[in-house]
Amino acid sequence: MSLKEKYKELIDAANQYGVSVNETANGLKFEGTVSSAEAKNKLWEIYGKLDPNFKSADVILNVKVNAPVGSKVKVVTQQSNLNIRKGPGTDQPIVGKAAHGDVITLVSKYNDQWWFVLDKDGEEGYSYAQYLEPVNE
Repeated sequence: MSLKEKYKELIDAANQYGVSVNETANGLKFEGTVSSAEAKNKLWEIYGKLDPNFKSADVILNVKVNAPVGSKVKVVTQQSNLNIRKGPGTDQPIVGKAAHGDVITLVSKYNDQWWFVLDKDGEEGYSYAQYLEPVNE
């Protein structure tokens, strides 16, 4: 079975969300930006169903969530608070926290993993982008 056959459901979903799929020497590479964390999570859910332990290493899923600078983003941690740090990295001191479900402001994107945010109390710092989802205003 070819990789395109094995991952047909994932490819179809990626195409639906506007994510490009390219075949490389090592497998399939999915790249693009989706409009919500739900869309990104759906792709990971399908991938997990097709390769439950992510052992085959024949897929690279490089999908980002679009959030315009200045927009509101929601904290989507599982249950815990989101750390707001002095700098972009887990080695940086925590300067604040945002609770699960809080809506905060995206000031800028340092990179794909770390976003500079402003919480509802006026505290600013860097938070891990994986736990932030754009809010439709």
